[in-house]
Amino acid sequence: MTTSVEGQTAVVVGAGSGIGRATALLLAERGAHVVCVDRLEQVADTVAQARDAGGSASALIADVTEPATVVDAFARAAAERGQLHAVVNTAGITGPQGRRSHEVDVAELDRTYAVNLRGAYVVSQEAVRHMLPHGYGRIAHVASIAGKEGNPGMIGYSTTKAGLIGMVKAQGKEYALDGITVNALAPAVIQTPFLDDQPAETLAYMAAKIPMGRFGTMQEAAELLAWMASPACSFTTGFTFDLSGGRATY
Repeated sequence: MTTSVEGQTAVVVGAGSGIGRATALLLAERGAHVVCVDRLEQVADTVAQARDAGGSASALIADVTEPATVVDAFARAAAERGQLHAVVNTAGITGPQGRRSHEVDVAELDRTYAVNLRGAYVVSQEAVRHMLPHGYGRIAHVASIAGKEGNPGMIGYSTTKAGLIGMVKAQGKEYALDGITVNALAPAVIQTPFLDDQPAETLAYMAAKIPMGRFGTMQEAAELLAWMASPACSFTTGFTFDLSGGRATY
C-alpha cells in the first residue's frame, strides 16, 4: 500500500478555511484532484491556491446542515470525476462557549448538532453511497479531544464530537468488508485564525493542558488526514487518532 494519492479524487468538505483548506492543498500537492466543498464562496480561494501550486482542484458549494445540497454536490463530483476515492470532512463549529449546561438554550445545541454530528452523518452517508459500487473508499472526519475528555463550558461541542467518534466506530465496523475505511482525527487546540480573538490568559490555559506546551499546526492535522485519505490506511477503521501533543494518549 502507498501514501500516494496520485490520480485519485478526494472530496474535502469545509475546504474554505482552516484545517480543511490545509488538507485540500496538501492532497492536491500530492497528486489528487481535490473537489473543495464549502458553504462559503471563499472556497474558490482554496482552488486558486491549489492550481497556482500546480495542483488540480475544483469547487462546489454545499451546506452540511442542508442535506439536499450535500447530495447534489456529491452527485456532481461523481458525474464530473467518476470514482470518489476519499472524502475528508472538516466542517464544524464550536457552538456556545463559556456557559454551563443549564445556561445553554436548546436551539444553540441544535445548531451545533446540525453541523458537527448530523452534518457529518450526511457527508458519510453520501460518501459511502458513491464508494460502495467501487469496493473502495477512505472517509476521514475531524472530531476533537473534547469529544473524549469533555470541555467545561462547551457542552454542545463536547457532546457532538463525542457522538461523531461513536459514529465513526460504528461505520468503521459496518463497512469493514466493503473496502471502505472510516476514521477520525481528534485534535487538541490547533493554531487557526480562531485563536486570534482569544484572550492571552485563555490561550495560556489551553496550552498548559498540553504536555508539549504548544498548539498543533494546521499542517500537522493535514498530514494525518491525508494519510487517512490514502490507500496506506488499509487496516485501520473505526479509529480516532489523537493529535494532542500528549494531552490524550488513548
